[in-house]
This record gives sequence, structure tokens and C-alpha cells, in this order.
Amino acid sequence: MQVSRLVSWILRGLWAWARRHADIRSGSRAARRFAAYGTGTSIAFPPATVFGEPWIALGSHTLVGADITLTAGMVPGQELGSAGPLISIGDGCTIGRGSHVVAHCSIELGDDVFTGPYVYITDQNHVYTDVEVPVGRQWPADDPVRIGGGTWIGAHAVVLPGVRMGRNCVVAAGSVVRPGDYPDHSVVAGI
Repeated sequence: MQVSRLVSWILRGLWAWARRHADIRSGSRAARRFAAYGTGTSIAFPPATVFGEPWIALGSHTLVGADITLTAGMVPGQELGSAGPLISIGDGCTIGRGSHVVAHCSIELGDDVFTGPYVYITDQNHVYTDVEVPVGRQWPADDPVRIGGGTWIGAHAVVLPGVRMGRNCVVAAGSVVRPGDYPDHSVVAGI
């Protein structure tokens, strides 16, 4: 019994140390894999899934929460060409814990965009064009996403492909933002 308590104490201590020191910070080897990684930027430990770093650009003083999914492309190691970043997150942004930013063509977040936890932003979605073929077997459709600077996206919101949101917008918690243009200072709630 005493050994298991000791092991438990050691593991909790190591985990606490990792949470304080194992984040991805600007200038680190892990940060150099990204297309851009600004000064003062950090991805908290532990990240959930991060791949496609050469096609992800993070601005300065941006904080990305733990358990994040930040992916460019369909699978790790996929060559995406030289078109530039698929994900661009501006300066001074905060991406909440457990959020997902999943890009296949283009997701752009302006400066000072804040999200609550567990927000899902993607530029690709399943289609249902052939009713004889299961949805999961149909090739998905891509549509770029742009979220203007100063925007706040509440917890558990979903931003679908084709959203073009202006500056200083608010998305209420739990909302689903459908494709379309949303002017500066819009408030989006519900679906």
C-alpha cells in the first residue's frame, strides 16, 4: 500500500511539473515546426492533437489552452504544398481549453479573438449529395472561414465552413454559426 501511495505522489508531482513547464513556447524546438510562432505565444500542456505545423501560423502573445486539437490537413505528415498557412491565428488571441481548429483549406482568426472552452471551428464538412451513399463515404466540401479581430466565441460554439465574420462580433455559448457573411459587431445566438 505504501509503494502505491509513493508512486501516486511521484506521478502527480511529475504531472504538475509538466503542466507548468511542458507547454510549447516561442523559440522552442516544437515551436520551430510551425509556419510562424510569435513571441510570447504558448500552447498549454497537454495538447490533444496537433499536426500540420508547417501550415499553421500563430501570432504573438497568443494563448492556446490544453487539450486542444489544432490540425492542418487530413492526417499527420500530409504534404500540403506551398500555398501558405491553412490556419492563421492573429496576435493576442486566446483559444479555450478543449477547442478544435481543424483546417483543410483556410481558417483565419484576426487579432484579439477569444474563444471559450470546447469551441469547434472547421472549414470542411460532410456532404449529403448522394442519398444512396453513406454520408461518411462521400467526399467532404471545403469552404474557407474568416473570423474578424476582436471577436468573442462562447463555450461549446460551432463555426461551420463558409463563415465570414466581421470585427468585434459575439457568438453566444452553444451556438452553431452557419455559412454566410456576418458584418462587424454582429451578435450570433442559436442556429
